Amino acid sequence: MMKNIKVVTFGELMLRLRSPEHYRLFQTSILESTFSGSEANVAVSLSLLGLDSCFVTSVPTNAVGEAAVQEVAKYGVNTSQVIKMDGRLGIYFVETGANQRPSLVVYDRAESCIAKASLTCYNWKSIFLGAHWFHVSGITPAISPLAANASLQAVQEAKKQGLTVSIDLNYRKKLWNYGKKAQEIMREIVKYADVLIANEEDIQKSLGITVDGTSAVESGKLDLESYKALISEVKGQFSNLSIVAVTLRESKSADKNGWSACLSGKTGFYVSKHYNIEDIVDRVGTGDSFTAGLIYGLTEFDSEETALNFAVAASCLKHSISGDFNLSRKSEILSLMQGNSSGRIGR
Repeated sequence: MMKNIKVVTFGELMLRLRSPEHYRLFQTSILESTFSGSEANVAVSLSLLGLDSCFVTSVPTNAVGEAAVQEVAKYGVNTSQVIKMDGRLGIYFVETGANQRPSLVVYDRAESCIAKASLTCYNWKSIFLGAHWFHVSGITPAISPLAANASLQAVQEAKKQGLTVSIDLNYRKKLWNYGKKAQEIMREIVKYADVLIANEEDIQKSLGITVDGTSAVESGKLDLESYKALISEVKGQFSNLSIVAVTLRESKSADKNGWSACLSGKTGFYVSKHYNIEDIVDRVGTGDSFTAGLIYGLTEFDSEETALNFAVAASCLKHSISGDFNLSRKSEILSLMQGNSSGRIGR
């Protein structure tokens, strides 16, 4: 039976412009437009899975801001707490890689509304009424000092009200440019988290924690004992964390990745099923789909291992979907978990 869980997420909503197919940026005169943002992606996925999700952000009072909010709302996300103000919507450009050419992301999001919104814009005490879970990523504190302070206030109030707090570290080197290093901000925010989601680079860059043998992205090989040691060190430094999940991506080319994850929770250490993903349609947003799958799994299943495998299956399917949002149905995710990976037409 579906539990009545309300999840609040907080982050930037952006306009995404992508060159079609595998063209280089501006190789053609066409750019495909969609809307996106890490925490918006999570909110949409959770809503489609059946949870009550509420997305908090700041957008401009113009047609672009209105369209962005409508795009999220059409998937059932509660957008009543979105702040509307003078300013601009952040933009990012995506060029989809192929074979040995990696994908490319170019940001144009400086001085966006969420970067400039004052702390008084967000009444977290009111926003969290009736909520059970709060989620934010490390992208939001990287946007600006104001966004970092808003993120810190949010996790503090969430804990005060007894919500479960999850953080996806989501390190973005190109964003940490306002004079603060990620570790200065993120180590303080993580003190209020119950659930941490990351990959090995996120943990190294955002928390300053590293062990040998965890460079799977570059090497294409995994040393699970090293990841177990890495998670143990994270939990050792942050005793507030009950669950730490680490995604394990083996990048063999832009089109071919190995995909799995491991989790240290309240009941043990688990390693998920491994998927070989070829002919990737869109890699952007796959981490967010993992996060949403894990939040859903931890609230709906009794087993942490089942929750982990649900998250990995959900994010595996996201690799086949264009755009940032994971539009996979719960039934499709469960089917993949059960081994139905042939891709045969459903009739």
